[in-house]
Amino acid sequence: MQMPAPQTLPKISSRALNVYYGAKQALFNIDIDIESNAVTALIGPSGCGKSTFLRSINRMNDTIDNCRVEGTLIIDGENIYAPHQDPVQLRSRIGMVFQKPNPFPKSIYDNIAYGPRIHSLCDNKADLDGLVESSLSKAGLWNEVKDRLREPGTSLSGGQQQRLCIARTIAVNPDVILMDEPCSALDPIATAKVEQLIHELQAHYTIVIVTHSMQQAARISQKTAFFYMGKLLEFGDTSSIFTRPSLKQTQDYITGRYG
Repeated sequence: MQMPAPQTLPKISSRALNVYYGAKQALFNIDIDIESNAVTALIGPSGCGKSTFLRSINRMNDTIDNCRVEGTLIIDGENIYAPHQDPVQLRSRIGMVFQKPNPFPKSIYDNIAYGPRIHSLCDNKADLDGLVESSLSKAGLWNEVKDRLREPGTSLSGGQQQRLCIARTIAVNPDVILMDEPCSALDPIATAKVEQLIHELQAHYTIVIVTHSMQQAARISQKTAFFYMGKLLEFGDTSSIFTRPSLKQTQDYITGRYG
């Protein structure tokens, strides 16, 4: 008799997650399970709660004075909103790539080395050099910058800067990478390079990406979550969401009827 395959626990789970900015509720009872080593795309109209949910995963909402979070958000079996959790330590495990490339005002080398230095990840200069090279290589950038490591990160093109920010993120060996519209400021060629990079990284990381591009979500993700007016309306395999959505609102959004 064939044994059933063991059930793998989700990397990230939220249950009854509600987020408020002052009196305004931004998220309503979000229940979702996000798999390890997969790309999950968050889609929906502007202001529907995608970025708020993304920022909930690394507690960036904590930095907003009037923000309040209710419910549970569990990563690797631990509720990250439990009182004993240290948000700074949490963020070292959860990388974030923003809409606009934001390299530090430092050299290309120091952009990558900064995180490993402050987290004491390397014992010596040779280890740090190796980590800088491997991070840039994973981001598909090493061959383009290996002779320019002492030049400022800001001297790179926009697409290269975004890949530098991804390399900086993976240098501290996070478990999860969050991306908030990482290609919206990039041209099509740079976008294709970042998408290829995302495809390669998913073997090693759990990636959650906010995108306004339906084509991008369809190309790069295995799972898609459709948010609308602060609610998670539909979640499932990307192929099913785009070809056989369950709800008319999802169908209308992905076909461009609104949003």
